[in-house]
Amino acid sequence: MEFTGLPELASRRVGGSVVWANDELFAEKENLVRGSEPVFQPSTFGHRGQVYDGWETRRRREPGVDQAVIRLGLPGVVRGIVVDTSYFTGNYPPFCWVDGAAVEGYPSPAELSEVDWQPLVPRSPLLGDTKNPFEVDDPQRFTHVRLTIDPDGGVARLRVHGVPVADPRFLDLGSLDLAALENGAGIDACSNEFYSSPANLISPGLAAVMGEGWETARRRDDGNDWVSVRLAAEGVVRLAELDTSHFKGNAPGCAALRGLAGGEWVELLPRTRLQPDTRHRFPVAVGAAVTHVRMDVHPDGGMARLRLHGTLTEAGRRDLILRWFNRLPATQALAILAVRSPVDAAAVVASRPLDEVPPALAAL
Repeated sequence: MEFTGLPELASRRVGGSVVWANDELFAEKENLVRGSEPVFQPSTFGHRGQVYDGWETRRRREPGVDQAVIRLGLPGVVRGIVVDTSYFTGNYPPFCWVDGAAVEGYPSPAELSEVDWQPLVPRSPLLGDTKNPFEVDDPQRFTHVRLTIDPDGGVARLRVHGVPVADPRFLDLGSLDLAALENGAGIDACSNEFYSSPANLISPGLAAVMGEGWETARRRDDGNDWVSVRLAAEGVVRLAELDTSHFKGNAPGCAALRGLAGGEWVELLPRTRLQPDTRHRFPVAVGAAVTHVRMDVHPDGGMARLRLHGTLTEAGRRDLILRWFNRLPATQALAILAVRSPVDAAAVVASRPLDEVPPALAAL
């Protein structure tokens, strides 16, 4: 299950939400995308029975299936899905399947019922009280997923793992966080992730607690910990933010930044002292165009967020736009181009993947 190391695209922590379910009599649909692991307290009964930390529908007395539709907080390419039935033992669904859709704007549940849903996970058996993993092989960018359970029952969490693909129409490509997960950045590698994932460093928003940052084990040698970030695209870093919020007795003593420019590592921020529980901001004056940034923390510890504000190069703009446009389902790509260049839209979409930005998208 290598895909589980990829970011969660549907989690509430990154803005995901459950926009509709046909039934949630026993337990609320919103639990499906909670960032925390499911929990269970026996003999905790409400007016509708045992309280479950998940989504649970009533027992069906007629043919049919139950469904829930989730809007991804980070639209992107789905690499794998985990249907987690933790603590559902005599009441889990025996089968499920998952579909994906790519839509413009913010459609209502009724409008989503009319869109073109594409299969991501075929009808598959489920085990109770189990994290059921399913790999996905589809290169397209999706904005929504739909979970179908057959015929009814309970699911604790739906984890949708993949690669975020940013929509350049909603970004200022001249000034953005080059390291933001929602802008298409990612973690290349790190020395240690004993307590929490380094992907937390570049996640949206501020960390609410220590566990929403990146924290390493205590080092007992002369080395130091590090993490490498693949930027959203090639750009020039102007301002670095190293946030140690919530890390009081376990923040790094100092940190340094280097960027990968043309195959060589250049210094962006020299080894600099850090304070616990503090948002540090440092101007970066190097001016080199970089594709990756490595942060070294000395000797170990935890960091809540890493922000690298800057501007994309021309090559970076091209790559970010094409990464998005080449992965759009054909119907969505046609709809976008038809507004800008209706005459050539079909020919452009049919010729994907493109190596250069088409004139209709040049304004981006």
